[in-house]
Amino acid sequence: MSPTILPFEGTTPRIHDSAFVAPTACVIGDVTIGAESSIWYGVTVRGDVNHIRIGARTNIQDNSTVHVTTAKWPTFIGDDVLIGHMAMIHGCTLEDRCFIGMKACIMDGAVVESGAMVAAGALIGPGKRVETGSLWAGVPARRVRVLGDDEVAGFQRGADHYADLARRHVAMLKEL
Repeated sequence: MSPTILPFEGTTPRIHDSAFVAPTACVIGDVTIGAESSIWYGVTVRGDVNHIRIGARTNIQDNSTVHVTTAKWPTFIGDDVLIGHMAMIHGCTLEDRCFIGMKACIMDGAVVESGAMVAAGALIGPGKRVETGSLWAGVPARRVRVLGDDEVAGFQRGADHYADLARRHVAMLKEL
C-alpha cells in the first residue's frame, strides 16, 4: 500500500525519508515535506499552481486539505505544527509550533504565528494574523483569550506524540 505521489508539470514532491505519508494520502507537485512529519489518511497536499513547504515533525491529520493560490499565495507550514482532522489550509503561513484545530479553515495570506492556536471549526479570513500566545475561535474567527504556558508547551508534546505515532504506523504497514 502506497500513497499517491504525483508530479505536476515536471515537478515531483520532495519527501524526507523519515516522513510518513499514509497510503490513502495524495501529494502532488511542488511540495516539500520535512523530516519526521506525518501526512495522515485521506489528506491531500496539492502544490500544482504554487509551492507548499512543510517543516519537520509537523502533522497534518486525516482528511485535511493543503492547497495554494495561483501565482500569489504559496503555503508555508513550519516545524512542530499540529493540524487537526479535516482542516483547510489554503495559501497561508503557519509558523513553528502552532496548533490548528479540527475543521478549521485558514485562508489566503493569513498568518498563524508560533505558539498560537486556532480553535476547531474556526475561520481565519484572508490576510488575518493570529498572534503568538492567543486563541482564535469563531466564524469569522476573533481573538478570544490568551493561552496559558502549559497549553503552549503542549503543542511540542503533541508534535512529539505524532512523530512517534507515525513511526508506529510505518512499522504496522511494513508488517502487512
